[in-house]
Amino acid sequence: MRNLLYFIASLLCAVAVAFALHTWLAQYNDPGYVLIGFGHWSLETSLTVFTVALVIGFFVLYNFFRLAGVLLRLPGQISKRRRNIKFNRSHDALIAGLFDAADGNWESAEKVLIKHAANSGAPLLHYLTAARAAQSRGALDKRDEYLQKAAEQSSDNNMTVGLTQAELHMSEQQFEQAIETLSKLQSINPGHGRVLKMMHQAYQHIGDWEGLSKLLPSLQQNKVLMETEVKLLQTKAYSSQLKKAAAQNDEASIQASWEQIPDHIKSLPGIANIYFAAMIAAGAGSRTEESIIKQLGKHWDATLLELYSNIESDNLPRQLQTGEQWLAVYPNDPTLLKTLGKLAQKVGQMEKAEQYLLKSLNLEASVGVCQLLGEVMFMKDDKDKACQYFKRGLELASKEVLTQLEDQAEPGSAQA
Repeated sequence: MRNLLYFIASLLCAVAVAFALHTWLAQYNDPGYVLIGFGHWSLETSLTVFTVALVIGFFVLYNFFRLAGVLLRLPGQISKRRRNIKFNRSHDALIAGLFDAADGNWESAEKVLIKHAANSGAPLLHYLTAARAAQSRGALDKRDEYLQKAAEQSSDNNMTVGLTQAELHMSEQQFEQAIETLSKLQSINPGHGRVLKMMHQAYQHIGDWEGLSKLLPSLQQNKVLMETEVKLLQTKAYSSQLKKAAAQNDEASIQASWEQIPDHIKSLPGIANIYFAAMIAAGAGSRTEESIIKQLGKHWDATLLELYSNIESDNLPRQLQTGEQWLAVYPNDPTLLKTLGKLAQKVGQMEKAEQYLLKSLNLEASVGVCQLLGEVMFMKDDKDKACQYFKRGLELASKEVLTQLEDQAEPGSAQA
């Protein structure tokens, strides 16, 4: 409309100029003279007519070229308009698909998102949402297809597709596939917090403690977990590695696993006890004797005392003598007395073994002490007392079993 007004105004101005020129020339009774020659052709006319013709010719040519320009641009404008229509439809489809997905209408969401994904300004969002919808309805093949299309739409360094893929794999308990995807993402961005946290969760689910132990420095460095969580995870990871090595019952494997553990973790009593127990079970307890003695000096522990008594020492009398030195500090420790009784039995000092074991039994009755006393009495050829101690041990064991059963039954009876 504006262009039409400009055109009419310009035309009126041109007519006014031509009329003014004609009026001015009429005062002199001379219409003017214009002669145009071209080859054998010539055109002769008055100045007024030439001016009017020039103005009309200009507007004719102007409108011709303007119309030509409009016609030339018309296909592009039609195409652009179609694209805009498709874009608006895809935008509406995206909103509708997100609402359907939120309402749990997975199949409807998937169809509407995929139908308009190609014309969308954000095709990645269409494919990723459709992948979630496909997985929610159990169509894992379709999910992988949409994830592949999403990957084609994104750059190599885009983490979004990989994170979504790993998240979907984990929600389907496909932890191996999730770890494979997350490992690629970690190579792109080693310090990405969400990648590291998901890897930590995946390793925990499959029990890959070796992989988790390698991941621990990154988790700590990038502060993905709290300090207390990292320490707890370190303890769990390294203890699981030690238990795995212990299951092989091979000294070299146990030692190699122990060497990989940081010193601040080695100092934890629980970890050290697993190592000592594994070495003793593998027949290499004598190599840990000095380490156990040092550990007991730092941290007095009943479990460690039991392990000390199970060492097949190269020098049993010295082992017993070392244990007896601790009596000065812990004279009424039932576990220490039990340990000394067991060591005295190994040395062959049955009277001393009986004394230590009886004192331990008086302080704390236990199945293990009764078992050892029965063995000592049997070796002393006192079979009646041996049977009494064995019987007492069985009674204590029965009571322990009944107590455990009652404890287990209490929550169930409370619920009932």
